[in-house]
Amino acid sequence: MLSNTERAKVSAYRLLMANVYELAAVSRRESEVFARQQSVTVTQWHTMSVLSDGHAASVPRIAARLGVTRQAVQRVADQLVNGGHVEHVSNPRHETSPLLRLTPAGEDVLTTLWELSDVPRAAMLAGIDAEKISEAAGTLQALIIGLKGGESR
Repeated sequence: MLSNTERAKVSAYRLLMANVYELAAVSRRESEVFARQQSVTVTQWHTMSVLSDGHAASVPRIAARLGVTRQAVQRVADQLVNGGHVEHVSNPRHETSPLLRLTPAGEDVLTTLWELSDVPRAAMLAGIDAEKISEAAGTLQALIIGLKGGESR
């Protein structure tokens, strides 16, 4: 049986998750406008964003980060490779599973997408303190680690 404190945490978590899903849906709808302007899909944009830290990543790693199936990411990755936005690089840990890395063209598209969306996003965030957003991000990261059983990404 849960204590009142544990019950309150679980209830707060459920509400947070409902808000996260709604935020993701609203953000995705807003992003579709900008993605179309660059002839990419939001899913392609998200995939490229995972690679934006300059590190190559495997399809399974990208899928885990985005919370989608490996097959879905593979399909998008193939589109991005064919479009010249992403390239395969060798994977020292798995010979038959190459890593994906942004190409300069992919970096340009991603930079343009961010530039196009910066002003509307800033307007959307008006009145919300950057510290609160960072705190929320930290809370979400702690939840991710907790749900994964303590392993960090």
